[in-house]
Amino acid sequence: MRTYFLLIALFLFSHLQSYSQEKDMAALEDSLSHYGKNMFASISEPIRLENNFAFINTLVEALKNKNSFDYPFSRLEMISILTDPDSTFRVFSWNIPLNDGSYLFYGSIQFRTRSGELKLLPLLDKTFEIEDPQTEILSSDKWYGAQYYDIIPIKDSYILLGWKGHSKDYTQKVIEILTVGEDSVQLGKTVFLENEERTRRVFNYTRQASMYLKYHPEEKQIYFDHIAPLKEELKGQYKYYGPDLSHDAYEIKNGKLDLEEDIELRNNN
Repeated sequence: MRTYFLLIALFLFSHLQSYSQEKDMAALEDSLSHYGKNMFASISEPIRLENNFAFINTLVEALKNKNSFDYPFSRLEMISILTDPDSTFRVFSWNIPLNDGSYLFYGSIQFRTRSGELKLLPLLDKTFEIEDPQTEILSSDKWYGAQYYDIIPIKDSYILLGWKGHSKDYTQKVIEILTVGEDSVQLGKTVFLENEERTRRVFNYTRQASMYLKYHPEEKQIYFDHIAPLKEELKGQYKYYGPDLSHDAYEIKNGKLDLEEDIELRNNN
């Protein structure tokens, strides 16, 4: 069933006719705001999904407008829209909560084009088909779905910081590495110096806790809570994991992430 919903979303992203007429962006944003609110406010899961598919349809229609890349969509607070520092692409990502406590994630990457025409790459969440998310190199059609809240350049790639609701018992945050090609993207890269096989960092912790994961540009470091089990005998049972009041950091060095453990968190704002 999960795959069915994702395939419908992929169809909407990929197969809407490209010859549609230009439409008023403000009116489209009104519709998007309406559908977006209902994606979360409705008690009914089918209605949430129905509004999500209407949201995708309307978003693609809006992005077909020439030079839509520069439209801010400032009213769409329910989704994340991140633009790279050089303003060459932007990443849309959001989630739909399901009744079983898990989430569906949706996303796409819009590229700036010289003509102003639409160039859009959908991201297809395949979370439960990925055996080891911390070591696999993935692509746009096999995405470890998350809702991203920060983008940081790192040599020829980008770091994405994201939140990932995972199950009724525990949630996740993710440090993803995005490499952008001309017509494709790569998700995951071996830039973590503490583990040469690691391609992304995934943190698992109880849904009752919150986790600090934030980039501090003045120090070129990503600070985060150290996550640990409540007791040693609970190791591997992530619903009993949470911050232990110590902190670690990744320092960006020559396109790599250098782990520093048990550091003092200098700025908690």
